[in-house]
Amino acid sequence: MSTTAFHYLHHRAEPLLLPNAWDHAGAAALVAAGFPAIGTTSLGVAATHGLPDGEGRTREQTVALARLLAPLPCLLTVDIEGGFSDDPGEVADLAQELADAGVVGVNIEDGRGQGSLAEPDTQAELIAAIKERVPSLFVNARVDTHWLGVDTGSLAPTLDRARRYAGAGADGIFVPGRLPDVAAVAEGVDLPLNVLYLPGGPSVAELGALGVRRISTGSLLFRTALQATVDAAVAIRDGGAPPREVLSYADVQRLIG
Repeated sequence: MSTTAFHYLHHRAEPLLLPNAWDHAGAAALVAAGFPAIGTTSLGVAATHGLPDGEGRTREQTVALARLLAPLPCLLTVDIEGGFSDDPGEVADLAQELADAGVVGVNIEDGRGQGSLAEPDTQAELIAAIKERVPSLFVNARVDTHWLGVDTGSLAPTLDRARRYAGAGADGIFVPGRLPDVAAVAEGVDLPLNVLYLPGGPSVAELGALGVRRISTGSLLFRTALQATVDAAVAIRDGGAPPREVLSYADVQRLIG
């Protein structure tokens, strides 16, 4: 699929709502629902394989899922946590491998284990290595200050990291978490701003009016599916029925046929 088309989706008046999938069936269902672009969720990938998220242990599973989803008729961007390595060459190799599989974008975060942040210059080197190896790949540089609650006394540290990553060649900036002033972040970054959709927070339209160009669901869909699974099983066990209608067996077969 076209990397140009994916870049274009970040430069429209209407923000891109990017749902995040963790398996083929879910991604296929989202494509069938009309979503032109799909992302992956690192929590969904890790938890599905019995591994913790954010510890750099799911490179193999991430690549395998990307290869499985890439043939779908959509634009695919992949969450690669912190790049699964601190070596720029190894991160660039991963980016090339994903691009060769048909992936049009990657999301790389500066959060590290135990709630710490990577040094911004080190993170910028990883971003620059990706862009040097695969210039057309959309690199969404995630700034985890507000996600981890680090350096949040003002927006200055967040904007400084964003600007450094932009200078390294990033194509978009992702600032997850509850932001005190979304519009100020959007105005302070010269690249398309990506935020995380938060239940109870601003709607897609409201975020778009604040200058947001991409809205990710992150792990929300995965966690919603887990809760729905438990709710249905408990309802049946207790003599009731699942709380809502679901796709039929034939529906799912058609999705993957």
